[in-house]
Amino acid sequence: MKRINLLMVLCLVLGISQMAQAQASIDETVKEWERAKAYTKEYLDAMPESGYALKPTPEMRSFAEQMLHLTDGSYGFASAATGEKKPDSVNELEKSTTDKSKANITKLVLDGYDFVIAGVKKLTPAQLNEQVKLFGRFDMSRGMALAKAFEHQTHHRGQTTVYIRLAGAKPPQEKLF
Repeated sequence: MKRINLLMVLCLVLGISQMAQAQASIDETVKEWERAKAYTKEYLDAMPESGYALKPTPEMRSFAEQMLHLTDGSYGFASAATGEKKPDSVNELEKSTTDKSKANITKLVLDGYDFVIAGVKKLTPAQLNEQVKLFGRFDMSRGMALAKAFEHQTHHRGQTTVYIRLAGAKPPQEKLF
């Protein structure tokens, strides 16, 4: 009888530990997206208004388009990962946005981060392991789709470092924590 009680207590403790660890994963994901949002805002702020139209070469995206591409990706990845429908007004922002002013681009980009963060907050820890089909082609867990979204926004934000320097401004310091 004592062995059964001890086994039950051990299972309960392990179960609670795993649940806490899974919730920590959701909380950590939210924290990382909040950090990424703040960091991207520093990039948006660092670029002078005149630099939003800057293209390093004619065939490249402008700074504004690069940031809108980052945002389009965040909506697409997060929608698939969280199951949240992206707003109807968000449709290929990179191509459809005509107001590419610093104020409008900043608003659109930060709204994209808010969409991701709100969606992650609605997930349960168990849902992170559920399988989804990303962009109709790639099978992966919701957690992995969020990791791919984070990788995508990091990649494109990093590319804009060169744009900021070409505009004669100083990019933000690295912000890993």
